Formats: sequence, structure tokens, C-alpha cells
Amino acid sequence: MTESNTQLPAAIPQDKPARKKLWPLWLISLLALTLVIALALWSWQQWNDRQALQQTLNDLSGDVSRLDSQYGARGSEQSERIQSLEDKLADQRELLATQQRQIDHNARELLEAGNRTRTDWLLAEAEYLLRVANQRLLIEKDIRGALAALEAGDEVLNESDDIGVYPVRQQLAKEILSLKGIADVDRTGLYLTLEAAIDSVNRLTDDALVNERAPGFVATADAALGDNPEGEPGLFSQGWTKVKSTLANVVVVRRLDEPVKPLLSPDQSAYARLNLQLMLEEAEMAVLRGHQELYDRALTKAGNAITDWYDNTNPQVAALTQTLGELQDRNIDPQLPDISRSLELLKARLEGRQSTPTNTNDEEEESES
Repeated sequence: MTESNTQLPAAIPQDKPARKKLWPLWLISLLALTLVIALALWSWQQWNDRQALQQTLNDLSGDVSRLDSQYGARGSEQSERIQSLEDKLADQRELLATQQRQIDHNARELLEAGNRTRTDWLLAEAEYLLRVANQRLLIEKDIRGALAALEAGDEVLNESDDIGVYPVRQQLAKEILSLKGIADVDRTGLYLTLEAAIDSVNRLTDDALVNERAPGFVATADAALGDNPEGEPGLFSQGWTKVKSTLANVVVVRRLDEPVKPLLSPDQSAYARLNLQLMLEEAEMAVLRGHQELYDRALTKAGNAITDWYDNTNPQVAALTQTLGELQDRNIDPQLPDISRSLELLKARLEGRQSTPTNTNDEEEESES
């Protein structure tokens, strides 16, 4: 046994397997986890920054929109202001151009005035007076004013030493005579008279209106029964007196042989007064315009209204009726003559005097050449 054991090969000692080292794996895992956490934190931070940036962009977009709207409104206002300033500038330029033309015209007038003589000035003054006379006669129908202007123009022509105004003065004499042959219309007096009539109408009371309450029944009874002239009245007379006073307040007796006029209510009274006032105002307008037909028609209607609605026995109504009757006979539109011929002759004479110096200068220049 011993020999056999000794003859066996020697046993080879076996090495124990070495333990694997795990710490690098843990380190790598830890690093990976740290990297993941860092990446997550970075992503979260980037997401927050992006959200903040997006919010900032939205805010900026809103601000830009508001600024665009504000600047757009201001731009339109500025455009309107600029257009208004341009319009004002154009108006100012037009005004300056007009003033410049007026200055040039005045300068030419002054240059021409330096060459005018006293006769030219007198003829120009006479022309102005004749223009005034025509205006007053045709537009205002003022015969007295037109006559005064013609006479003043004749006096001015008399002061001039121009023998060419003889036809003008001859025509003026005819026109002055024709105006003197026309009865002057006192429009101011007629207007004031109608104003006084309107004031009288406004002062008319209801007593002046038509009132047909007459105690005719009582008068008839008095005539039939009569009073006892001898001694004191008896009981019958006293009773009859009371009956008469009662009937006077109740009974209304109208005559059937006269036209019946209606009694006026307060509203109708005011209407009648206003209607009469309007008719007189219509007559006033006709006087100012010189419209004879309208004047006659208005006074006729006013007279008829007074006859229909007012009591002619009233003193104020009688005076008003008499005044309107006197006014109806007035002629407010007489036939006016033509006084423009003298003005035409004078204008022709002025044109002839203005053209004479030019022709003389042309002849002198031709003779010198």
C-alpha cells in the first residue's frame, strides 16, 4: 500500500478562482445615472428657457401689434395733418397770388392816375353819381334819392372844362325832368302807418268784436205796456221791472231783415286778430317791394275782415277802417323812366378821353421815327 501510494503521481494543487471585481461596473452605472440625471435637468432647463423665450416672443408680438396699430393711427393722423397743412398752404398761395394781382392792379391804377387831369377826376365822380342814381331807381325804387344823385352829377359835370359832356348834360336834363314829373312814394310813411295799424289791431279788445245781444224783446214790451207816468209805480210795475231785467239777461232778439253774423268765441277772436295782423304785414311787404297788386289785395282783405268780424261803431275800429281806406288810394308802384342813357354817354366820353392820349403818343412816335 505504501509502495503503491508512493508510486502514484503527486497531486497537483488547484488554485482557488479569483473573485471578480464589480466596482468598475458600479462606477460606470453611477456615471451613467449621473449623466442621465444631468441630461434630464439640462433638458428641463432648456424646456423652461424655451417656454420663457416663447412667452417673450408672444409678448413682443403683442407689443409689436400694438405699436403697429398706434403708429398706424398716428400715421393716418399725421397724414391728415399734412394734407390739411398742404391745403392751407395752397390757400395761402392763392391768397398771396390774389393780393399780388391786386397790388399790380393798384400800381397800374396809380400810374394811370398820375396822368389824369382834374377833368378826368370830375368825370369819374360824375359817373359814380350816375351809377348810384340808376341803382337807387331800379333796385330801391327811390325816386327822391335818384333825383338827388342825378342833380349832383350834373353839378359835377358843370365844374369840368370838357366840352364833350354837353350831350351828357342834355340827356341829364331830360331825365331829371322826367323824375320830377313822378309823384314820389313815401314808402317810409306808408310802412309806419301800417305799423301803427298793426299796433291798433293788437290793442283791440273783445268789446270791439261783433256782438248782437240786444234787448229788443224788452224794448218791445216797454212800448206795448209802458210805465205809469202818474204817481209811484204799483206792484204790477215793480213786478214787470223784475221780469224785464230777467228777460234782458236771457232773451236775444235778432232782426231778420239784416244778415246774421256769428258770435265769436275767444279762440275765434284771437284768430280774427292774428289774421288781420298778417294781412297788414302782407301790405307792408308789398310797400317795400313796390308790388301794387299785392298791396291792394292785402288792404282789401283787411277791410273785409274788419267788416265781417268787428263792430264799426267802435271808435278804434272806425279809425282803423278810415286809415285803411286812405291807404287804399295810394299808388306805390309808379311807372319809372329810363335814366341809363346819360350814364352810357358819359362812359363813352370817358373811354374816348382815355384812348386820346394813347393815340397822341403813337402819332408822336411815328413822327420821330
